[in-house]
Amino acid sequence: MLCGLKPFQNFDVISVKFNFLNLYLMEITIDRLQLRNLWNSEYVIFVNQVVVIFGKFDAEALHLQKAFGKLLNVLPDLAKVKAQELSSELSNSLQELDAERDTLINAIAAQVKTMGKLTIASIPPHVVVMNRFLDLHGRDIASANYNSATERTRNLLADYDAKADVIAAVDALNLKILFDQLSVVNTQFANLFLQRTEKEGETEKVDTRAIRANSDKVLTSFFNAIEFCSGEYDEPDYETPANKLNVLIDFYKTQLKARATRRNNGKDVSKEPPITKPND
Repeated sequence: MLCGLKPFQNFDVISVKFNFLNLYLMEITIDRLQLRNLWNSEYVIFVNQVVVIFGKFDAEALHLQKAFGKLLNVLPDLAKVKAQELSSELSNSLQELDAERDTLINAIAAQVKTMGKLTIASIPPHVVVMNRFLDLHGRDIASANYNSATERTRNLLADYDAKADVIAAVDALNLKILFDQLSVVNTQFANLFLQRTEKEGETEKVDTRAIRANSDKVLTSFFNAIEFCSGEYDEPDYETPANKLNVLIDFYKTQLKARATRRNNGKDVSKEPPITKPND
């Protein structure tokens, strides 16, 4: 008898601890990748590699037939994205500029929110002006497609230049450097997009942003389903497919981090080949 416990009491404690440990060990976690950092060409390859890896396992036995089926259903639309990317070598440069534009717009909104928390008496009126300005032009510009985001950003910048109270608020909230860079990036994007349109002789046919947004949701739901089922069912082996998926995701994480470092050091990464993990 240990610590004054009766035999059954001691056994119950050990049993509870074992069951809890066993439950903990059975749970599977799929690493998450910042999908927005993948170029369109890389994104298509990544999703297809996820499909190839998991396709080697029995989705029905793993209770994941429905979730995996939804992932398979996004492949035809991703094939359209791939075909469009192959048609122009300017696509990577456009995507880099679009990503920077999104970052700048989100940074402006974040800075306004941060400054609104300050107790400096002169700040609140400028925060009110900027919140009204951002509401007017919509805070979702970063989620719009190429043409819409370019036009809406152009209108936002023109309105900024025309309104004295907005100019004053931008200066007071230390936003001028962001607005200046946003103007540069939006102009560069518009010019480059025009070059691609002239070169292809047609406007953009595929809404890659919408396709990727839908694919993101399906992929996230698929990973969530793996994690959920691994905690619900004892018998199937979820660890093996999860480990293989995590190896793939870790590879892309490492490569994306390295590319971000090169970009921050001033290198034009848009000319680099897409990140692709060799097949095992």
